[in-house]
Amino acid sequence: MSDELCFLPATELRARIVRRDVSPVEITRAVLARAERMQPELNCFITLCGDEAMAEARNAEREVVAGGRLGLLHGIPFTVKDLVNTKGVRTTFGAVPYKDNVPDHDAVAVARMRAEGAILVGKTTTPEFGTKCLTDSPLFGRTRNAWSGARSSGGSSGGAAVAVASGIAPLAIATDGGGSTRIPAACNGVVGLKQSNGVIPHSQVQDAFGNQTYVTPTTRTVADTALMMQAMSGEDASDPWSIGLPPSNFVEGSAPNGDLRGRRIAFCLAPLGRPVAADVVAAFKVALARLEALGAEVEEMSADGFEVEPIWRAINHTAWRARFEKLAADHGDVLSETFMKQLALATKVSGVDYQRAMFDRTALFRRVQTLLQRVDILAMPTITRTALPIDQDLFGTIEIDGRVFSDVRPSWFPWTMPFNMTGHPAVSLPCGFDADGLPIGIQLVGQFRGDVELLRISALFEASQDLLGRWPNLAG
Repeated sequence: MSDELCFLPATELRARIVRRDVSPVEITRAVLARAERMQPELNCFITLCGDEAMAEARNAEREVVAGGRLGLLHGIPFTVKDLVNTKGVRTTFGAVPYKDNVPDHDAVAVARMRAEGAILVGKTTTPEFGTKCLTDSPLFGRTRNAWSGARSSGGSSGGAAVAVASGIAPLAIATDGGGSTRIPAACNGVVGLKQSNGVIPHSQVQDAFGNQTYVTPTTRTVADTALMMQAMSGEDASDPWSIGLPPSNFVEGSAPNGDLRGRRIAFCLAPLGRPVAADVVAAFKVALARLEALGAEVEEMSADGFEVEPIWRAINHTAWRARFEKLAADHGDVLSETFMKQLALATKVSGVDYQRAMFDRTALFRRVQTLLQRVDILAMPTITRTALPIDQDLFGTIEIDGRVFSDVRPSWFPWTMPFNMTGHPAVSLPCGFDADGLPIGIQLVGQFRGDVELLRISALFEASQDLLGRWPNLAG
């Protein structure tokens, strides 16, 4: 029974808790036991909060027995990526210099999850400060893919996606600065949403006005994503993009009601003819056919104007240099070579280069807005091939169907970076498996602030296929 609880979606756990069919204590104990069993194989946690979580679960159980009002996520376990502040719980940012850092406050998204009754069970792995698409660090080593120990979990929210995919906890707070939620979601066969800018306040970002990083949900189902969005969304004084946004009903609005008749979807395999693995192409075509079967009109769009990695890199590497230059000078001996290389690249970006990149970011936003005045949704593969080898180097080569390419970022995830810069909502959904049994993801992009409708379309797509019952073959 205990492992059965670990594989149930949050929506079902919520219903069982309300009916008193199962207690928060049973659920939390089961999740923690599975986390302990799976951690040696997967290495997806930096910190487990066993004692604290069980104490919260006992309090949650008493509240159920008392018969009072229960929060939206009452008694449901969740994890938090170790970039996101958790009061009283170690938050390392995946970096050795912060190995003993304990925040005195929760990030807004964490505080809201807890206010709705969710129980924090652990902090999930991230590369140093979330600065790459692979989840490894001198602090904890490598996080393995839930479907194959020989493959990477993706990144930088690799631990979050693996914990969800492996049946440890149904809900995970992740982050996304260039695809860091959607890449590991695609690698591990789960749902990873990067919402519109401001929908979930980001209380830790230092450049709130130029922000293109997001605190995000990772779950197994679209309905669970909607639960997290309902809990975490809403304006907060810390985030100017959130102020004035009207509240949304994510739970009801994103139910798989109706169909896609009258909806137009524009698709593209890759910008500027970049390579896409044959298995990914095949799964993507099947996914488009499913969307058509739901009633959508599907048409191909031009790839022009989407070769954006140099723009993304100029902005992000400059921000990282501003944030971490002193840290690197003081602690370079315990930071990874990859992290130090990325900071060094930023020295080649002038102030003028940075501002030009910001101009290009605005032009990209307007290009996407123009497209979305004509169609409702954009569709593309989340990543161009399935999970990379476990020992992949960010500055190494990448192989796609036997061909070798020199740049990992633009070759593997050309489609995730654009929508961090434009602020449009983008979700990675499972849409099939390759010949090795590894998950494949499709990315759907919605109207700016059209998150509820994007999730409704995602829920319809999810219901049109039979993937939710397929789990990794794990020893635990």
